[in-house]
Amino acid sequence: MKLSLLLFMAALLPVSFKETQLQFPRVRAAYDEKESVVKKYFADKKISFPGFQLFIRAFKREQTVEVWVKEKGKTTFTLLHTYPFCASSGTLGPKRKEGDLQIPEGLYVIEHFNPSSNFHLSLGIDYPNTSDKILGDRKHPGGEIYLHGNCVTVGCIPLTDDKIKELYVLAVEARHSGQDKIPVHIFPTKLSDASLQGLKQEFDNATTQSFWGNLKMMYDDFEKTKKLKTVHVTAAGRYSF
Repeated sequence: MKLSLLLFMAALLPVSFKETQLQFPRVRAAYDEKESVVKKYFADKKISFPGFQLFIRAFKREQTVEVWVKEKGKTTFTLLHTYPFCASSGTLGPKRKEGDLQIPEGLYVIEHFNPSSNFHLSLGIDYPNTSDKILGDRKHPGGEIYLHGNCVTVGCIPLTDDKIKELYVLAVEARHSGQDKIPVHIFPTKLSDASLQGLKQEFDNATTQSFWGNLKMMYDDFEKTKKLKTVHVTAAGRYSF
């Protein structure tokens, strides 16, 4: 077979998600700088790399982002690493309208990889989700919520340029391994019984208290099982298994 024909056939082969991402300079730089760092996180926890599923949890009061992974062939997630917020905006409580400066609270998935973000690299979540569209402002709920670099925010979660490189590499690897939906759960705080009772005393808003009680069901189930169940949204905007 002639070389020209081989090259033509190679050009027709599908390009993987990872290969597409690596065409962007910032993603290539992130891999050059951080792939070995990320692999050491896995080695330290005795988890194989690659071939994992990724789960992200964020806590607004603690200003931390937890990265959990599920190794291929396993049924439960293991905490891999924790990152601090670089900045925050708004108060505890869900985002309900455009311009309220709130970081959302709820159960989301990553729907957008932005390798050329104004904030270095960014991972966009599907806010407003079905629950937000029911419970929030119907006309102007806001949008474009990301985990990103830099240290500024009006409702997103920034991790610094340095740390977003690691999270971005992790997300690309998970997607490359076949995980189309990477869950991102955002909570007001770690929802123990005591912390929820404290929130109820601190925030005298029955609607928000009810929403936090609903989120606690999701939080408690993962804390107990280290597994993620399929979640639905009811007509009332509540999360339900």
